Amino acid sequence: MASNHYERSEDLHFRVLRLLQDEPDLSQRELASRLGVSNGKLHYCMKALIEKGLVKLGNFAQSKHHLGYAYLLTPAGIKQKAAMTSDFLQRKVAEYEALHAEIAALQAEMKAQRTAGAKKSAH
Repeated sequence: MASNHYERSEDLHFRVLRLLQDEPDLSQRELASRLGVSNGKLHYCMKALIEKGLVKLGNFAQSKHHLGYAYLLTPAGIKQKAAMTSDFLQRKVAEYEALHAEIAALQAEMKAQRTAGAKKSAH
């Protein structure tokens, strides 16, 4: 179970890095919404990514009166995201293959049940 928790955490970290690489100006609330996680969970994730040195909080002037913030991937964050992409893809392919096999088994089971039911009603 600890492995499953680790994989879910790694998946979330990967998805956050992926979104931030394309849209660094997303707020934590927007990130949480897009990823389907709570604001608290996303905050915890962002804190971990910042502590690992993968993301930094930068600011830029949006106007004369406001400062805007952006979560920027560090060089280490870009490198880590590239490594995580391969791991994420391998896990998703394995999940897909397992799901595909389960679907095929269920379809075969249903076909066998229909065939058995048709034979019984023919008698």
